[in-house]
Amino acid sequence: MRRLDFLVPHWKETPEEMEPLLDTIKAQRSVDLSQVGVVIAYDGPDAAPLPVGEWAERYPFAIEHVVTERKGGVSATRNAALDASEAEYVMFADADDCMMDVRGLHIVFSEMEIDPDPQAVLMAGGDPSEAGKGFDFIFSDFMEETRDRDGNVKYMPHVGNMTFVHGQVARRQWLVDNDLRFNESIQVHEDSYWVCLCRNVVKPWRGRVCPVPWFLWCWRDGSVCRSDPEYYILKTYPSMLRSNQALVEQLIMRSLPERAAEMFVSMCLDSYYTMNKREWMDVGNQGFRDEVEGTFARYFRKYRSLWDGMPMQQKTMISQMVRQRSVLEGMLLEALTVDQWLEAVLRKHPLE
Repeated sequence: MRRLDFLVPHWKETPEEMEPLLDTIKAQRSVDLSQVGVVIAYDGPDAAPLPVGEWAERYPFAIEHVVTERKGGVSATRNAALDASEAEYVMFADADDCMMDVRGLHIVFSEMEIDPDPQAVLMAGGDPSEAGKGFDFIFSDFMEETRDRDGNVKYMPHVGNMTFVHGQVARRQWLVDNDLRFNESIQVHEDSYWVCLCRNVVKPWRGRVCPVPWFLWCWRDGSVCRSDPEYYILKTYPSMLRSNQALVEQLIMRSLPERAAEMFVSMCLDSYYTMNKREWMDVGNQGFRDEVEGTFARYFRKYRSLWDGMPMQQKTMISQMVRQRSVLEGMLLEALTVDQWLEAVLRKHPLE
């Protein structure tokens, strides 16, 4: 059994786009690369061909591929890669990402060797006998390669990552046993659904934070979410709401109502701050705004009991965290309180 597999979805990426990932794995120091593999999942038989056979001869680690029967989107393709892997640990990577430096895998393998402390397990409410069995999920900070308004390259750290799949490492059997798969009905913001689900399901003593970034989310010129993030959020917000709703439903189904309430309230507050930014106020966006508000109104009504049941002190703490992030992303227009905004949206979009 290999120790770690990179699980890579593929549809139309070129060999030149994927080779930096393979090259930076090959360049890793102080690690046995025979314990590493790359599983490439083709999104349907029409996915662009890759020289997997040639790569297998060129690189000192296993490279395998699996082809799904039909094009099912990125979530289904990630699941296919997970099903094809037999490694102890897995991490999902985009085809055009790479390791940040030559010590990255040494850092990851070192984290795998650390066992939970019995005292920490006891303090977290667990059985100390469960210590010494390693970690199921390793949360990792990562670096993002981006551009400023003038096109200059910038490297931005993502600290305390709660949203992106980049750099997260999970025990494969833990994912399988707990059915922690990507939701195949979600194709946009699918990674936030999966990461948040894993973070909420993992036992506190089975999750470990790796504060040393080792993975790089590379820049892609054709990516709208990178070159124009405000436009991307604006146009994909209905998908974000669907992703959050699927997460809330999963947490309720898994008997984690308090976690479900936290995710729901966070999404409501995010909607308040996001839909009161200036770009949402443009006349040209009014029709789309109305559509998104209608989607939100239906979602809010469905789970309003989670909002009403949360103590004000807890809602205030979540609001402060969401607002801080929103301030960094753009100027806010807070002419209405969140409660006033919620009532206005519900009046504007009555029950159908």
